[in-house]
Amino acid sequence: MTAPISKRAFLYACTGCACGLGWAQALAREGVEVGKESQFAKLVPAAQVEDAARQQYGALLRNAAEKGALGPDEHPQVQRLRRIARELIPHSYDWNPRARDWKWEVNLIGSNQVNAFCMPGGKIVFFTGILSQLKLTDDEVAMVMGHEIAHALREHARERMGKQQATQGLATIGSAVAAAVFGINPNVTDFVAKQGVTLLTLKFSRDDETEADLVGMELAARAGYDPRTGVSLWQKMMSANKNAPPQWLSTHPSGNTRIEEIQANLVKVMPLYERARATNPNPVPQPAPTLTQ
Repeated sequence: MTAPISKRAFLYACTGCACGLGWAQALAREGVEVGKESQFAKLVPAAQVEDAARQQYGALLRNAAEKGALGPDEHPQVQRLRRIARELIPHSYDWNPRARDWKWEVNLIGSNQVNAFCMPGGKIVFFTGILSQLKLTDDEVAMVMGHEIAHALREHARERMGKQQATQGLATIGSAVAAAVFGINPNVTDFVAKQGVTLLTLKFSRDDETEADLVGMELAARAGYDPRTGVSLWQKMMSANKNAPPQWLSTHPSGNTRIEEIQANLVKVMPLYERARATNPNPVPQPAPTLTQ
């Protein structure tokens, strides 16, 4: 027969459970939840991807400079972008420790493209079209920049390269087996296999975009930028891309899907934003990290 537990022992046990729950809650991560890093990225060395990105980025800037399209350091919009970047970047390190060692760069290129990107290794470009045509507020710029930085932090380009290697290899094998076993024309099976790989790649890309939306929203919130502006941002994007293809044929989720995801995750990042604003109600450019110019 089990001896009855004393009242004091019961209280100690309850206290222990409460402390355990308290520690668990304290250790629980605040912010958005995304999946683990893809194993596909490990198929391609990070240094190889970042070196290629650095070379391509340099070539892009040289080409823009030759055409007089590279924004000068003193340009107000260049200074604005770099200020926002300095506020976002310190919050990126928890997502990818190697980001501390990246030679971050932020540049502006004169073009009507409604676009921006962050290459592996922290190489950021905004095109003037996205700023002028969408008339982005600082909060919306932070959402765009956070999204693009998230692609680099989560190493989506490296992941995509690994996936491409794996899926192309499987497609070739599957095509050869089908042709041998069923006597089908190899050219036909090759075509079908390649189309299947294309659709898989598109799905992978949509997943990456959704993940970047969420991580970028958290980065912006932690830096004191209003994550709710993600809704107005994508409303503007939808208006600017009325002829976009159906979601299942696109490398990006539809605007409505993105808005729904943002709204569903606001509860996770609003406390971060409110805390950042309470701590620093008037954000100013941070002295670090240094942006390479």
